[in-house]
Amino acid sequence: MGEDMKKVIVIGGGYGGLRAVEHLSGIEGLHITLIDKHPYHYLQTEAYGYIAGRFDLHGVAIDLKNWCLGFKKWVEFVHDEVTLLDLENKTVHLSQTKLHYDYAIIAIGAETNFFSFIEGLRENSFGVKKLRNAFNFRTAFERLLYSKVEDPLDKNKGVLNIAIGGAGLSGVEIAAEMADVIKKHTQSIGASTQEIKIHLIDASATILPGMSDYVVSRTCERLEDLGIEIMTDAFIEKVDASSIYFKDGRVLDFYFMIFTGGIKVPSFELSREVKKNNINQFLVDQYMRIPDEPSVFAIGDCVEIHDAQGQILAPTAQTAERSAEYAAQCIKQELERKELKPFNASIDGVFVALGGKYAVGEMFKIIKVKGYAAYLLKKLITYTYYIGLKLRVNTGFKKRTKTFDE
Repeated sequence: MGEDMKKVIVIGGGYGGLRAVEHLSGIEGLHITLIDKHPYHYLQTEAYGYIAGRFDLHGVAIDLKNWCLGFKKWVEFVHDEVTLLDLENKTVHLSQTKLHYDYAIIAIGAETNFFSFIEGLRENSFGVKKLRNAFNFRTAFERLLYSKVEDPLDKNKGVLNIAIGGAGLSGVEIAAEMADVIKKHTQSIGASTQEIKIHLIDASATILPGMSDYVVSRTCERLEDLGIEIMTDAFIEKVDASSIYFKDGRVLDFYFMIFTGGIKVPSFELSREVKKNNINQFLVDQYMRIPDEPSVFAIGDCVEIHDAQGQILAPTAQTAERSAEYAAQCIKQELERKELKPFNASIDGVFVALGGKYAVGEMFKIIKVKGYAAYLLKKLITYTYYIGLKLRVNTGFKKRTKTFDE
């Protein structure tokens, strides 16, 4: 590596981290290192299909080592956990070593926020932000279906409820996909599967808070067609191993519960205190940088991101990728000694997968689409992203295999 090469370290292999690496790879004079405590990239946007059994593991996990090897220029992957980001000395501390950086991009994502004010929530529900949790939930769903196939005449079983806490994008998509699986497989698996009831619960007055009236209303219609019980303005007070207790006195018994009702940023140690909000997201300057740290950017779910009107944007893969592209562009402009322009976030559109070959979508606040057409558009977007990852992984795997053979 030449002495004039600038070292860029990207911390986190989620949607933002990978998009940052892709855009940085097109800039001359950079040595890029991606660090993640997991050896894989988890496609969280596809969790709904994996949990319901539509997709297999290879459809939601991508090997990061092979992916990094798939670039024409050198991109290094380090499978390790960051223990400290030393801002004063520009070093990233790992479990056994430390690396120097000229620029660092923090892209550590977020995890499920099991609200501490809800007694028993963490102990008695699943999250899906982590691949292991999604796998556990998938297993629980398969076990439930199996129980109905194995002994459908057991009258003591009766109705078994699946409770989903949180009616945001993740909760809605998971509920719809599971309901569609149950509905379509009733003929082959048996009518007893109709005893599985899905309850979608949220403390807000509506599902998909923050989304347009069109998306919300069409989504509600689809969920009702799938037989999903929508519970809004429902405040959970306590959860135990088999029941949810609401503040209004209602009780819902469940077979298992998934919680998607909030996020928080995992703990991440820096050498000095920096500004964060109440869910641990970084509060950055107008250039997506840690205040007073011109060489450290933060992107994606770990940041409180605002649009041009000052409204907080939902933590989505699209937002993470936009912020990643911007951070990479800033680094390029600084190397070229050009003036930086403030980050101007915008969301082109949103698509909600609603089970099987059905979706609802809205683009540029003008184009509205539902049903199979929306499903095809969403599938195209997802497939394009997935194929891009797979092609790079295949290239990297061939390089790795060739090295081993030699």
